[in-house]
Amino acid sequence: MPITPDQQAEIDAQRGESRQTLRATVPGMEAHLYKAHEVLDHGFVRVIDYMGDDSAIVQAARVSYGRGTKAVQNDAGLIRYLMRHWHSTPFEMCEIKLHVKLPVFVARQWIRHRTANVNEYSARYSILDREFYIPAPDQLAAQSKQNNQGRGAVLEGEEAERVLRLLREDSTRAYDHYEEMLSQDGQQGLARELARMNLPANVYTQWYWKVDLHNLFHFLRLRADAHAQYEIRVYAEALCEVVADWVPLAYAAFEDYRMGGVQLSARGLDCLRRMLRGEEVNQDSSGMSAGEWREFKAIIDG
Repeated sequence: MPITPDQQAEIDAQRGESRQTLRATVPGMEAHLYKAHEVLDHGFVRVIDYMGDDSAIVQAARVSYGRGTKAVQNDAGLIRYLMRHWHSTPFEMCEIKLHVKLPVFVARQWIRHRTANVNEYSARYSILDREFYIPAPDQLAAQSKQNNQGRGAVLEGEEAERVLRLLREDSTRAYDHYEEMLSQDGQQGLARELARMNLPANVYTQWYWKVDLHNLFHFLRLRADAHAQYEIRVYAEALCEVVADWVPLAYAAFEDYRMGGVQLSARGLDCLRRMLRGEEVNQDSSGMSAGEWREFKAIIDG
């Protein structure tokens, strides 16, 4: 259960407060504030604060006063131009602060995006909860034979049951020993900063993560992609829903040019032009490696 009754009561109290402000607000985003969007078995994503909206992007691009005089249609066109031509600074005018609860091994992937401000729950000062990520049966898969980073066929039958049993038993045993080492009942008890090293990578941690929209889009482009690991992709997908309500014009442009678009190398573009002229092109005549050609064909053939 990601949220306890006490935590939900605290969230309800936060959402029940209202303050007058002159800053830009977005109704769709206000509906997300403080609310916990559940992810995986014990995780969640919460919006703690945000700054800016679609108008802040075009305002920065035009360096205009206030809301400006341009029509919404023109704002959408400008945002699409900025996205199309890889402008970044106007999108950096919007920021979001999130509270995320996630397994440690997901956090280790997430932290590689170094363009954010992060403050993580400290197991040096506090004791981590007895909460572990245990995959759903349909997420238990063998190693892919084509991709060293990917998954293959889903495990079935006795093998799947054995893996789930081992995950649960090992997680429980490690946490039992963690508590045993920390205990001061009849002993001094090991320091928390040392005892934590015995915990598995599927234990849950929490952090506050603050990032601007430009770098958030970069995160989403990589982590909401179908090829991203499932356990981080579901967090990215939850964030996509939030961002679509926050900056709908910018998110629509992002979906079109980044998520739905493709990037070709100079060789790939040359091959595409040759194909459009009616020329038969294969890997040997493309100048591409086998991997490059496979990816190029996947783009062309859909």
